[in-house]
Order: sequence, then C-alpha cells, then structure tokens
Amino acid sequence: MMTGESNSFLSGVIEGFYGPPWTQAERLELFDWMTQWGLNTYLYAPKDDLKQRAIWRKLYTQAELDALREVIAECHQRGLRFVYAVSPGLDIRYSSETDLERLKHRFAQVMALGCQDFGLFFDDIPDRLEVEDIQRWGSLASAQSQITNTVFQWVRERSPTSRFLFCPTPYCSRMVAAKLGGEGYLPTIGAELLPEIDIFWTGPDIISRDITVTHIKDLQGLLGRKPLIWDNLHANDYDGRRFYCGPYDGRPPELRAEVSGLMINPNTEFPLNYVPLRTFAAFVNGAGEWDSRAAYLAAMREWFPRFATVGRPVTFEELVTFGDCYYLPYQEGPEAQNLYRRVQALLAKDPAHWGAEAAVLRADIACLRDFCARMAELRNRPLFNALSRRVWELREELDLLDRYIAYKADSANHELPFSSDFHRPGTYRGGMVAGLQQLLAPRSGGELGPAGGISAGVVADEG
Repeated sequence: MMTGESNSFLSGVIEGFYGPPWTQAERLELFDWMTQWGLNTYLYAPKDDLKQRAIWRKLYTQAELDALREVIAECHQRGLRFVYAVSPGLDIRYSSETDLERLKHRFAQVMALGCQDFGLFFDDIPDRLEVEDIQRWGSLASAQSQITNTVFQWVRERSPTSRFLFCPTPYCSRMVAAKLGGEGYLPTIGAELLPEIDIFWTGPDIISRDITVTHIKDLQGLLGRKPLIWDNLHANDYDGRRFYCGPYDGRPPELRAEVSGLMINPNTEFPLNYVPLRTFAAFVNGAGEWDSRAAYLAAMREWFPRFATVGRPVTFEELVTFGDCYYLPYQEGPEAQNLYRRVQALLAKDPAHWGAEAAVLRADIACLRDFCARMAELRNRPLFNALSRRVWELREELDLLDRYIAYKADSANHELPFSSDFHRPGTYRGGMVAGLQQLLAPRSGGELGPAGGISAGVVADEG
C-alpha cells in the first residue's frame, strides 16, 4: 500500500511558466472557469515573479501582499484550493540556518493572508552543492529532502491540514537518465522525503507526448507514493512562435487512479487557454473512454463566440482549421495535416502537371490566410493581442505559398525562378535567430546535424 496518499485528488491549473505572469483579471476569469468545470486547485508559481524564484529571499511589499490576498480570497470564495510555491534552488545554501529562516518568513507572510497549502520547488536549477552542503548532506537529494521536511513540519504545526508539494530537480525520465541531480536521486527522495509530501512529475519528458499507466506504476516504486502530474502538454514558454489550443491527449483515463492529482501548466498567454483547460477538465471529470477530438470540437464550439469580429464574421469551420494549425507539440490537427500534405504533394510535382489541383488548393490556402487577416478585426482585443504575432507569421507563409503556386501554375513560368516582392531577404525570415535555426537541422530519431548554408538575414551586406 502506498504511503502519503491523500483523500483529495488535486485537479487544476499551474501558473508556473516562464514569461509575464497572468493579470488579476485573468486569474479571476480562470477561477470562474475552474469552478464551472469541476477543477479544485490553483498553484501560484510563475517563474518570472522575481520573488518567487530569482530574489526569493526578499519579502513581499504591502502592495504585493494586497494583490496576493485578493487572489487567495477569490480562490477560497469559490471553494478552490490555493497553493503558493517558492523556488529557491538557484542559489539556496541548504546548510544555512539563515536561508531556512528566510523560507519560513516567506511562507509566514503568505500564511497570514489565508494561504494554507504550499510548495517548495527545485526544478530548472544547477545540480550542484556547496562544499559545506556536501559535507553535511552528502547528496543534492538528501539536502533537498531535509530542508523540505523541516519547512513542511513547520507549516503543519501552524496549518495541520496543509497540502505540501515538492518539485524535484530531475522531474522527468529523460532527466533521470541523464543523471541530473546525481546518482540515485529519485530513490533517495522517495526514501527520505516525508510520505505526506506530494512529488511532482512531468512524465517521460518535460513535454510528454504520452503518459502511460505502466510508466507511472514503475515510478510509484521509486517514490513510495503516487506522483502528482505537472503536465506541460500545452506549455509554450519554450517556443514563442507557437501556442497550443488542441485537446488534452495522450493520457489514458486509467491514469487518474494511479496519481495523486493532475495539474496542467498551459500557454503563457491566458486568452489562448480556453480549449486546453476545458478539455483537461472534461478528462479529469469524465467517465469511460476519452475521445480527445470530440472534446476538442465541443470546446472549440464554446470558444467560438469569442471570435466575433467587427467585419465579416468567421465561420466555425474556419476556426477549427486554424486551431488545427496550433494543435499540440507533437501533432497538428487533421485539417492542418491534410492541408500540409496536399501542399507538399503539389510542390513535389512538375508544375506542368498541376492542373485544376492548384486552383483548388489555392482557394483553401486563401480561406485560411483570410481568416488570419480577419483576426485583426476581433472585438476581443486581449485575444487578438495574444494571437497577433503567430497569426501574422502563418498569414505570411500562406501568402508566400499562394504567390508561388499562382506563379508556377502559369505555363510561361514553369521553368523560371520565383521571387516575391513581399518576402525580401533580411526582412522575411531574417535576423540572428532565423540564421541560427538554419545551422543545425533536426533529423529522424531526434538527432541534429549541420544543415549547410548561411542565412542572408544574418550576414551584413558589405557591398
């Protein structure tokens, strides 16, 4: 029998990404969604709240405390659990009594606002120890376990029903395989961390395509408890060019019985999270088989009214095709896949043999391109602002494809080179980042290798 299990299954949302934290208004809207959809926990841990991570030793100002008090009160008003987490791992001295007291002071500040549930996180940090810490603890896992146990016991003395969450340094299988945190990190954590403390886990990878029951059962043996899933499936802080509005997928319904909770860390831009959170909630509270595509279409239908424009309206079918272009990290939706394959197949042919296929494809490209253009007319301006740069990029690529196909479809141009006055070197796909992206190309199996060539947008014109 597993130790440390709670009768309360945690289900909810982590504000735990890199990037601008959500606004108070966005958090209140989130809490309303969570209440309506049957989720129960909100975890406050935005990595770019300086005092959550970078300068964790500094206490909050009165204005900052007032803002946190509002969030905590709004959560509790709706019957939601509010969890506050600190991430001191960048520079904590595990043997320092002063640092231990600073952690307690921070938690005491937030506890005075009505918070009862806390987290101590050691993710995304250097896996090294100071000399005095090595001498005292012997390993990173032991040092983290002991300081977490001490803080947890201090919290429980003041809040006996507190839920306490811990994020390990290696929080996925890939990190464990790379020996992040040192040899035997997870077994040490499992043995030394008090059994009442929940341990976060993201699955086989940081962003896991699938999380299986077998994977989790194997992990339970190492941790001595059911893990708490921190799901980054829809997180986009690692790639500013993308967002994910596809459904919660790649997790079987049976997974719910093997974990102490499911928490999702979604897109940095709050307005883009409706479908991810809606389908996640449906999964958490569902019964029987899980049809992710059906859940996606239902959630998109609910999201659709937010796409009202001041001009010609968009259609639901157009929205679905657009959403399919920003589906999930490892796959696009079927409408986007179909469009991509059709373009790919056409471009592989001699333009002399395109025939009517080119005209049909151009019409479909134009439909999606025009949808992107109409996003500038959204009445919901926060939604437009969240979409705008990605929509512009998609629109530009579609426009370039359309121009190329139109040019090559003309028999007079079959053998002639193509260029576009609207997609010029340096201003289109230009800059240092674009150039760096062309140096190493991904290959089958996940390997990377030299691609050859230099971006014209990176090299300065010496002429």
